[in-house]
Amino acid sequence: MQYGVLQFITDYTIGPMELARAMEDRGLEALMVPEHTHIPGTRETPFPGGGELPREYSHTLDPFVALTAAAAVTERLQVGTGISLVIQHDPIILAKRVATLDLISGGRFLFGIGAGWNREEMGNHGTTYETRWKLLRERIEAMKALWTEEEASYHGDFVNFDKAWQWPKPVQKPHPPILMGGDGPRTLERVVRYADEWLPIGGRTSPEHLGKRISELRELAAAAERGHIPVGIYGCAADAAAVEGYTTAGAERLFFWMPPCGYDEAMEHLDRYVAVMKEVA
Repeated sequence: MQYGVLQFITDYTIGPMELARAMEDRGLEALMVPEHTHIPGTRETPFPGGGELPREYSHTLDPFVALTAAAAVTERLQVGTGISLVIQHDPIILAKRVATLDLISGGRFLFGIGAGWNREEMGNHGTTYETRWKLLRERIEAMKALWTEEEASYHGDFVNFDKAWQWPKPVQKPHPPILMGGDGPRTLERVVRYADEWLPIGGRTSPEHLGKRISELRELAAAAERGHIPVGIYGCAADAAAVEGYTTAGAERLFFWMPPCGYDEAMEHLDRYVAVMKEVA
């Protein structure tokens, strides 16, 4: 099992550099940060977690800037988006941003992706909720072309460009791993089609359910002649029983959920994560 941390890093929490250094010192392997460009003041979309939308959703730092800072002060720690709302980005610009961060970090970037849930937020970016998944797929496919081809082109219903040159290319080959978030009816099909790893949300996925879904994922991957597709858990409590349950179910990577907090509390959480890691070792 590989262990990391997931946190909404904001303008009032511990900073990305302090958190990254402390994580690397303790042997944790990856820092993941969410993305929300903004939260519309008038919103009808219910929060998937239930209740009021937490404050941190409207205070998140830009993930690529924050992760660049984290990568600059560490040597081994992987840094990743958990998740990047690809449908809210221009794919040519996002391809450049991902490749640049992978280069600066020395090949330590994890590209967690998803289509999002907030209709109003994506609508402000000109994205239609009903076609968001097709848009996501086309943008990922277009970015892969830019990352892997000397002279790239892509032609879809939403993304279109003729031959184009773009550098830098990512350090990781063929590109940084793409971790698909969520657990909807067609999520596993999407993972097999254009992602490299599945990343369901821990608080909404029991170990029992995870085991069944991993079996489905393996069947789909075999049918598509794909090799092994790893599974991670996006957000897990610091609980040995939960970690053991996910491990038994087949998860290979786990991100502990750290609440948005300041330096002192963050250090306490990190020490708790390390204690749990030792307990289940």
